[in-house]
Formats: sequence, structure tokens, C-alpha cells
Amino acid sequence: MIRINSGLSIPDDEISFIFSRSSGPGGQNVNKLNTRVTLLFDVAGSPNLSESQRGNILENLATRISRKGILRVVSQRHRTQKANREAAAERFAGLLREALTVKRPRRKTGVPRAIKRKRRENKRRRSRVKAGRTKPDEDD
Repeated sequence: MIRINSGLSIPDDEISFIFSRSSGPGGQNVNKLNTRVTLLFDVAGSPNLSESQRGNILENLATRISRKGILRVVSQRHRTQKANREAAAERFAGLLREALTVKRPRRKTGVPRAIKRKRRENKRRRSRVKAGRTKPDEDD
């Protein structure tokens, strides 16, 4: 069982692991052993997720989820299958934790009065500088 937060845990039977050859560290083991781990989780078909949780995950992790609703997390950093399996599980829990956190909506802020006043003064000053560059009238 992978614990995501205080209100959500994902049982092991909903998660599947696929093992394959890794391109990472391991020397000759890379050519012989299946140390790369791909964790698969069916977001769309999970009975442990509420509709709002499912929606948040599908929206926030859209680039990692296939059209069938399967979330993939790959780990090949370590030399052993066990370490990669644990790393994939930790990363999976972190991704879900982050996707399920409710983000506060951004509050629009206005431009402060002092900044507006400063901008107007700079415009006036610049205008006077440019006006001073004109040639005087030759009527004198």
C-alpha cells in the first residue's frame, strides 16, 4: 500500500510494475538484468479515487497520463531493481500528492499609485527634454 496523504492510500493490487533493461548505471549488469522499473496506475479506473481527485490528477498530470487513463512513472537511476521500484513508488506518491494539493487562485493586483505617478513624471520630463531639442523660431 502506497500512502499518498492522510485521506488517500493506493493498494498494491491497483499498481503494476514492468521491468526492462536500463540504460543507466550498472556496468555489465545493464546488458544482463532488467533493472529499469515502470510503474503503471489506472487513474481512470481506480475505485479508491473520488471524482474530484480523479479530475485533479487527470488535469494536473495530463502529460504523463495516456489516452486510456494510465499513469506511467519510470525509474532507472539505481543499479538494483528493488531500489528502482522504491524510487518509482516514491515519485508516484509525490506526483499524486502534488496533483491533489489545492492551489489558491491568484489574486490580481493593481499597479500602485506611486508607480503610476512616477511613470507620469518620467513622461513629462522626457517630453520637456525632447521639446528642448527643437530649433527656435527664426521670426525674431
